[in-house]
Amino acid sequence: MHHTDLILTLAGCLGAALVCGYLTQRLGLSPIVGYLLAGVLVGPNTPGFVANQDLANDLAEVGVILLMFGVGLHFSLDDLLSVRTIAISGALAQAALVIPLAMLFAWAEGWTFGAGFIFGLALSVASTVVLLRLLQERRLLDTERGRITVGWLIVQDLAMVLALVMLPPLAGVLKGVVHGLEDPAQLFEQLAITIGKIAAFVLVMLVVGKKLIPALLHYVAHTGSRELFRLAVLAVALGMAYIASELFGASLALGAFFAGMLLSESRLSQQAATESLPLRDAFAVLFFVSVGMLFNPMIL
Repeated sequence: MHHTDLILTLAGCLGAALVCGYLTQRLGLSPIVGYLLAGVLVGPNTPGFVANQDLANDLAEVGVILLMFGVGLHFSLDDLLSVRTIAISGALAQAALVIPLAMLFAWAEGWTFGAGFIFGLALSVASTVVLLRLLQERRLLDTERGRITVGWLIVQDLAMVLALVMLPPLAGVLKGVVHGLEDPAQLFEQLAITIGKIAAFVLVMLVVGKKLIPALLHYVAHTGSRELFRLAVLAVALGMAYIASELFGASLALGAFFAGMLLSESRLSQQAATESLPLRDAFAVLFFVSVGMLFNPMIL
């Protein structure tokens, strides 16, 4: 028997996204709104066709990887370093402002301290995919504001990696349990290991990846096969994202962004961006659909 979950998920999600995206575009709204509504329609909380949510989430991750790889192709390391001051200070200031306000709101609503902190942590970071898609639609990605935004998002991504490492040891404190904190030495050890892994990832990418990735694509390009070049681009984007996540504890998006950024200085960067564009857009749509699938209209 043939298992058709993947085909049904792709057909259902893309079909619903096409219809809803077209309607919202005609209404003068961003197609992203339509993609989110499509996710609600094919999600488990509405009647009718229900897409496989696990498969949709996996496909959405591919969209995030390809989107971040494409963004990286428009940025050099110098571009990123040029906005480091405002990106770092801005991201930290945003967290310092938003988290206490969210916790104050949570306290007024009768939430626990831990729930308020997690709520504030979630609100203190922007959605990378949403923001980058909007910048692309408005052709702002290559402007100074676009470079600042990307740098800001990278800082937030790194901060969230550290936050996710800290949450399990702090779970007892956040739940209000007395003496809920694990051994402080263990917490600092986990933080040190995480920071060390991220530093090692950046170092490997700058020392090895900066030569290896462009050389690989140049070698494939010399074969004259457009199909092989397209496969090489996808393999680099997905492969580097996986390596960053599994070996260094970074996010998939961060790994893909660095791979694209190191390739940006190559003369093949424009060709790589062109070849990955169709798949990038299609899978990025699935990201928004997968987010819409999480929403339960009955909550309203």
